[in-house]
Amino acid sequence: MPLPVAAWLVLCLIWGSTWLFIKLGLADLPPISFAGLRFVVASAVLWGIVAIRKAPLPKGFRAWGYLALTGFLAFSVNYGLLFWGEERTSSGLAAVLQATIPAFGLVTAHFLLPADRMTLPKVSGVALGIAGVAVIFSDRATLAGPDALRGGLAIVGGAFAVALSNVLVKARGGSFDPLILAAVQMSFGLVPLVAAGFVLEGSPLAFRWTPRAVVSLLYLALVGSVVAFLLFYWLLRRMDVTKVLLIALVTPVLAVALGAAVLGERLGPRAFLGTAMILAGVFVGTRRPAASGRA
Repeated sequence: MPLPVAAWLVLCLIWGSTWLFIKLGLADLPPISFAGLRFVVASAVLWGIVAIRKAPLPKGFRAWGYLALTGFLAFSVNYGLLFWGEERTSSGLAAVLQATIPAFGLVTAHFLLPADRMTLPKVSGVALGIAGVAVIFSDRATLAGPDALRGGLAIVGGAFAVALSNVLVKARGGSFDPLILAAVQMSFGLVPLVAAGFVLEGSPLAFRWTPRAVVSLLYLALVGSVVAFLLFYWLLRRMDVTKVLLIALVTPVLAVALGAAVLGERLGPRAFLGTAMILAGVFVGTRRPAASGRA
């Protein structure tokens, strides 16, 4: 199995499980602060690795401004909206809604990345995957009340922000070491989260630090952030951005299964059809044509 394919599969497994741990942690921790603290821990580890490796930092105001912008989109906006939204929805539904990332990424990549133009397999795969998301979302068992609707819309808004950030990274971030890219973006992104959390949710010292909350935070920080984002940026250099973003079509399948098995979350029967459509979309969108060997 090629190394990029193996890394893609591992990343699917990691990000498929993070939804469960977000939901577990939200039982004790407020959403914005929970998201911010996740990246406080993760960035501390990443900067430790940077120091050990003596990796060179970016130079110039434009480079730092670019990392601040993409970090704000990918971490502040995306994760702030995601944690807030998942507090109001099931973990499986939250994962399903973030499967809109490839659709946003497909359009933005077409305009910003000359090498990532829309092709029939890409359009067909993403369309099939998003149709599967729509089928799952159409089941009334997946959405309960106006609060869940607001949460769902927030998650979709975050999906657009992170898709744009990913395409910008692919377009102009190739010169950055993936470790530096993750550490600097995360550091910029956590500041608004921590500040907003402190103002809106109070001091972290007053939170309910149960064993469940601690385990959830550490898993999300170390595995779901440090390991996952280093793999993600490594993949962005070795796969076109649309194929990398199709990870978002696999993670809902795992998230729905884990939510049902661990939390007792239940989706209606249309979830099975939607899941099959999502998997089919991943296959269609990522396979290479036999004639040319290129997507």
